[in-house]
Amino acid sequence: MIEPFEHYLLEDCPYGDETTELLQIEGEGTLKIMSRDTGIAACADDLAEFYEKKGLEVTFFLENGERFKENAVLFEAEGDLKLLFKLWRISQTFLSMTCAIATKTKDVADAAKAVNPDVKIATSRKTHPGFRKYELKAVRAGDGGHHRNSLSDSVLITQNHFNVVGSFGKLSSMRKIEIEPRTKEEVFQYAPIADVLLLDHYTPEELTEVVPELRKLNPKLEIAVGGIEFKDIPKYAAAVDIVVTTAPYYAKPFDLTTKIDQL
Repeated sequence: MIEPFEHYLLEDCPYGDETTELLQIEGEGTLKIMSRDTGIAACADDLAEFYEKKGLEVTFFLENGERFKENAVLFEAEGDLKLLFKLWRISQTFLSMTCAIATKTKDVADAAKAVNPDVKIATSRKTHPGFRKYELKAVRAGDGGHHRNSLSDSVLITQNHFNVVGSFGKLSSMRKIEIEPRTKEEVFQYAPIADVLLLDHYTPEELTEVVPELRKLNPKLEIAVGGIEFKDIPKYAAAVDIVVTTAPYYAKPFDLTTKIDQL
């Protein structure tokens, strides 16, 4: 499997850097990535590891979950100028996305936990192809968790599964069994055998009424809700154990800038 950053580099510089070669740029230099936004750092350590594999020296980077202010330096490195120019854009774009995801996750988590300190913020597996590893890591940097990492490490019986298999009895699995019922009748039917019920399309008021009844059937049952807008998260957080969201993956990338100088 190709290393992700090698793929990013191959995509952006498949045959060479025409501009750097035309200008005959040679020698050693420094690269500094800065932010025009305030936020939470994420995945700069992964970028640093790649730089070091390419023979560059990383002199500074922010740790995962570290807060930064406007005009803060996120990442610094030095070494071959030709290589720094090749890595400049993919590095800046990478951090603009991961830091935005971490910051959006933190905003969601803070809004929810202000109402319910025990609620879990968990992102879905609707990640961008080829970027899941870093999106999930950025979510963790922002005080979030993962609802599902992949099909291989979780069980979620969705409405489409119901459409195919119909009803079923008690199941046995090494994983937590999460069920997304289609109807209110199925909610009460499967509450006794589920570890988690995913209850989309309920209002906060409806959840406040139904959740205590479900806990009588299964005291260990966890209630999850998804498909809600950011502004509504505090209302739902008071009634559930898990808020599932995709919003952090689509956070607006941060406004970063990069400065390269000759040593």
